[in-house]
Amino acid sequence: MGQNKYLKIFSVCGFIAFAAVSCWATAESLHLLLPALPLVLAWIITIGFFVIASIGSKLIVDSLNQNIYMEKRGLNLVGGLILLLVFWLICSMPTNTHTFFYRNCITDVTLDDLKNTESYLNDIRDNTFAEEKIRLQCADLENKVHAKLEDLRLEIEGPDHGDGPKAQAILVEISELLKCAPITKIDGPTATKQQRTNLVNAYRDKIDAQLQKRKAAIYLQNVDEKKIAQAKKDASEDIKKVQNAIIGLNEMRNSGVQDDATINTANGILKGAYSTVKNYSDMVMFKSDTDKEAYTADNQVTKTTRLLSVIDTWMDFIKGEYAGRGFIFWIIISILVDVAAFVFFDIAFKKSEY
Repeated sequence: MGQNKYLKIFSVCGFIAFAAVSCWATAESLHLLLPALPLVLAWIITIGFFVIASIGSKLIVDSLNQNIYMEKRGLNLVGGLILLLVFWLICSMPTNTHTFFYRNCITDVTLDDLKNTESYLNDIRDNTFAEEKIRLQCADLENKVHAKLEDLRLEIEGPDHGDGPKAQAILVEISELLKCAPITKIDGPTATKQQRTNLVNAYRDKIDAQLQKRKAAIYLQNVDEKKIAQAKKDASEDIKKVQNAIIGLNEMRNSGVQDDATINTANGILKGAYSTVKNYSDMVMFKSDTDKEAYTADNQVTKTTRLLSVIDTWMDFIKGEYAGRGFIFWIIISILVDVAAFVFFDIAFKKSEY
C-alpha cells in the first residue's frame, strides 16, 4: 500500500514536471502566433487543453484495460481518441514542436534572411543587374544585326553579284531590328569583287552607325538617373541597418542568451529592407522564383515573421524549407515530453483492478 502511495506521488510530480514543459512550449507558441493575446490567457488555455488531452489518453488506456470494470468501453475509447486527436495532435504537439524549433533556429534563420536581403540591396546599390540587362539586350541586338549583315554580304558577293531585291529586303529587316528609317540603297558599281566588297563595307558603316544610335536609345530607355540615385540612397541606408542587425545577432549568439528584443529589432529592419527590394525589384537578380515571390508580394512576410507562426512553420516544413535544420528531431522531443506526461497521469490516476 505504501509503495502505491509513493508511486502515485512520484507520478503526480512527474506529470506536473513534464506537463509544465509542454504547457510552457504551447503557451509560447500561441503567444508568438497571437502577440495581442496576454500570456496569462495563453497559459490558461494551454493548461486546460493539456488536461483534457491527458484525460483523453487515460480514457484510451482504461478502455483497453480488461482488468478493470468500465461501462461503454467502445464509447470511451472513441471519446478518448477524439480528445487526444483534437487537444494533443492538433494543438499541443504542433505548438510544442514549433516553440522548440523556433528557440533553436530563430537566430540562424534571421541571420540568413538578413544576409540574403543584403545581397539584393547590394544589387540595387551597385545597379549591377540593370546594367547587365542593358548589356545583354544590346549584345543580342548586335548579334542579330551582324547576322543580317553577313546575309547581306553573301547576297551582294554571291553568284548574282549585285545589290538586287533580295539585298534590299535584308536591309529592310535590318532597319526593323534597329527601329530606324529605311536604310537607303547605295549606288555604285558591282562589276568586280573589290567593288562589291566596297559596297558591303559602305553598308556596314552605315548600319553600324545606326546600331550605335539604337544601343544609346536602349540605354536611355532603361536608365532613369533620378530613380537610380534614389535607389542607391535607399539601399545604402538599409545595408547599414542590416549590417548592424547582423552584428547584434552574432553578439547575441556568442553570448548564448537569446534576446527577443534583438530578434524583433532585426525583423523590423528586415521588413523595411524587403520593402526597398520590392520598390526596386527591376534592379534585382533574384536567386529563385520563391525569393522573387516573397520580396515582391503585396503582403510581404519575412522568413523571421513566418517562423513566429506555428501554422506557417509547419507549412514550410512540409514544403521542405527547413531541410537539415532538425525539425523532425524536435517533433520527436515534443512527442516524448507529452507521452511522458500522459504516462505519469495514467499511473497517478490509475483505476483499481477487479
